Amino acid sequence: MFKRFSTNYMAALFIVDGVLIQVSLWIAIQARFALPIGQQLRPEWINKWVYIPTWRMQLAIGVLWLVSFLLLSVYTPRRIIHWVDEYQRIALAHTLGALSLAGLLYLANVELARLTYLYFYLVALVLLLGYRSVLRFGHRLLRSGSSSVARILVVGAGAVGQELVAELRRQAWPGIELVGFLDDDPAKQDKTFHDVPVLGPLDSAQSVVRLEHIDEVLVALPAHAHSRLANLVAVLHSQPVRVRVAPDYFGLAYFGATVENLGGIPLIGLRDPAIDEMQRLAKRLLDLFVAGAAVLIASPVMGLVALAIKLEDRGPILYGADRVGENGQLFRMWKFRSMVINADKVSPNVGEVDRDGKIVHKTANDPRVTRVGRLIRRTSIDELPQLFNVLAGDMSIVGPRPELPWLVDKYEPWQRKRFAVPQGMTGWWQVNGRSDNPMHLHTEQDLYYIQNYSLWLDLHILWRTIGVVLRGRGAY
Repeated sequence: MFKRFSTNYMAALFIVDGVLIQVSLWIAIQARFALPIGQQLRPEWINKWVYIPTWRMQLAIGVLWLVSFLLLSVYTPRRIIHWVDEYQRIALAHTLGALSLAGLLYLANVELARLTYLYFYLVALVLLLGYRSVLRFGHRLLRSGSSSVARILVVGAGAVGQELVAELRRQAWPGIELVGFLDDDPAKQDKTFHDVPVLGPLDSAQSVVRLEHIDEVLVALPAHAHSRLANLVAVLHSQPVRVRVAPDYFGLAYFGATVENLGGIPLIGLRDPAIDEMQRLAKRLLDLFVAGAAVLIASPVMGLVALAIKLEDRGPILYGADRVGENGQLFRMWKFRSMVINADKVSPNVGEVDRDGKIVHKTANDPRVTRVGRLIRRTSIDELPQLFNVLAGDMSIVGPRPELPWLVDKYEPWQRKRFAVPQGMTGWWQVNGRSDNPMHLHTEQDLYYIQNYSLWLDLHILWRTIGVVLRGRGAY
């Protein structure tokens, strides 16, 4: 769809990346001698101007990095439209290459100074991200030029077309210019939707494409109007444009819908995972690292809390209850028990309700909470056992909050989209109000998280969670 991401452009990136990897290795070797860090290497041991990596090492490094970049789709245009996606994929692919190199050096019993290895990793990362940042900045400066910007015409100014344009606007995708709509509805003529004007009816498609120098035509007609599609494609056959169809599935699709080809038949996946394999791997590695470190650090505190709970009323230390996880799967979520024994049997009778009878708040002064429970709730210590849920893979550190099954039964269909990703200990709605937010309304914030998912958003939420926990805001 985007001229900037042409085959030649991606091939050029592939070549430049390979060159920069080798340049980074040379810079790292020189930095090892030039910087006053680490053990000094004496000239009689090694001559810095003579030491050059063998061709075998250079070949291995080039292959490892380029294969890592290919595996993580760094050169797949639709995966790197947004700068966050591109930088995230580069960083993860670069890290994968570095880990692979470490394993190869160990197996081959080849020595490479540790500081040289570290310098190589950092220099290559800076160069790889840096030159792509320059390219993106340069593209924005030149985006008014027709040679670098794809001019888009949207056929259909109804709900489907408007939602398509709104999504393109929201993503702020570079390299495109939305020229206008075509629509047969007389009431829409000469009107503007999302700052995009309606240029005429569908019959004017050929002349509009020619006069406006259109590069791409996106057909966003409702299902009942698809009979016009065959005629439209035939009319545009003589024009140098690409025609794509946006099916009318917005009301049905969850996030990350995909298109597959089965024996020549296109299939649209409406309930595929909202995050792709690479993002899922990165998220899982982050979960294991954070949860593992947190368990080690918090072990003394968890031991003291367990003892305090046991001494208060001799009841069980942990409380486990069924929760709805990713894709609607039930799992057992664990917390330190903060209420009296068998408190869950009266939970439907506790909480504020709105005029429609929906539970909207947890009660700040819930009489079922014990003295120890009130303290560990205020400090969120009662959530610590969920770290073991994270390690087991039932939950993630960051994600929509796991919900009670009986509350999910009251969900409207659109709210169930929050189960498109792993459920988490903390999330976007938790750092924007926690229990102060209505229970049936935080779904909108969960959907915002899913639509804007990235590893950096997870890290941002983790950072904000620290402040929220320290302030104890909305925790009861």
